[in-house]
Amino acid sequence: MKRTMTLNLTEAEMNAVEQMCEQKGLSKTALVRQSLRLYKSLDDRLSLGDKVFIESADRAEKAELMVL
Repeated sequence: MKRTMTLNLTEAEMNAVEQMCEQKGLSKTALVRQSLRLYKSLDDRLSLGDKVFIESADRAEKAELMVL
């Protein structure tokens, strides 16, 4: 079953959504769904006490991803 919701975004937030949709070739709905799946995956790992890191591909640099 699909449900509908209304989402109010600031101008900057909507610009970010539209830019990402264009770059990824996704609809706004597809982008939000993909974003929710990613956030859920991260939240599940963090809830288990895991840490999430982002590692630079071209440098030996690693940073912990902090989710509020």
